Amino acid sequence: MNPLRLEKILRDALEEDLGWGDITTEAVVPPDAEARAVIVSREDGIIAGLDVAKAVFRILDPSTLVEPLVPEGSPISRAAPLCNIQGRAHVILSGERVALNLTQRMSGIATAARKMAAIAEPYNVKVTDTRKTTPGLRMLEKYAVRIGGGYNHRMALDDAVLIKDNHLVAAGGVLEAVRRARRRVGPLVKIEVETESLAQVEDALRAGADVIMLDNMEPDLMREAVRLIGGRALVEASGRIRLDNIHQIVTTGIDFLSMGWLTHSAPPLDLSLEFCQGREPRGEAP
Repeated sequence: MNPLRLEKILRDALEEDLGWGDITTEAVVPPDAEARAVIVSREDGIIAGLDVAKAVFRILDPSTLVEPLVPEGSPISRAAPLCNIQGRAHVILSGERVALNLTQRMSGIATAARKMAAIAEPYNVKVTDTRKTTPGLRMLEKYAVRIGGGYNHRMALDDAVLIKDNHLVAAGGVLEAVRRARRRVGPLVKIEVETESLAQVEDALRAGADVIMLDNMEPDLMREAVRLIGGRALVEASGRIRLDNIHQIVTTGIDFLSMGWLTHSAPPLDLSLEFCQGREPRGEAP
């Protein structure tokens, strides 16, 4: 992750949550009070984002000691200690929500990606994300996909040429759209075309597309399209792919699939930050 971009994301999130200050903590906790805390999991999953949580507390006070207890991408179980924190109670309480919100979100995405990748891997199919991300959090959410075993599609519109349905309407069809793209971009830039029918697949092949997306096709039609393409282009499946139908998709012969569900609908992993009340945190002391 880009550290400068990460710091901006975290400072914006802290500013949003803190406002002019944590009036509850300022009212009830002495300013010099020290505390120990631990982040624990309330369910099984894949952990992602502990270094992000660490950065949250370090922005508020660089002297805060934060020690992740498990590596990124590790399977975790319910009640597992994940991270020890030691420092000023004000800092821990003020940063708790932002740290948990982001780590829960990232861990939920990583958990979903791991489930999908495990189904796709035996068929040599790669699971990728899309640009259907939370505004401002794309870098974190796409990082979480990678931690879970998935791959990143485009990070932004300037990454690659992907000619979608509305582009085709505006350009006048597949052949003309690809022709214009080839004239505009360099020879090292791949061109992908979204298709919804076998006729569009044939047009994409004639136009010399490098990647052909099969959008919202039924599995049987996908298989037919894969046979038609015959290795002349990479094949991507996309559209309404979920855990309950991914197996049908990965058996069609495609090369990779893209899932907006990973970043727009994967449920967060339930994590909690607990003060240790005078006892040592669970796990190793920081």
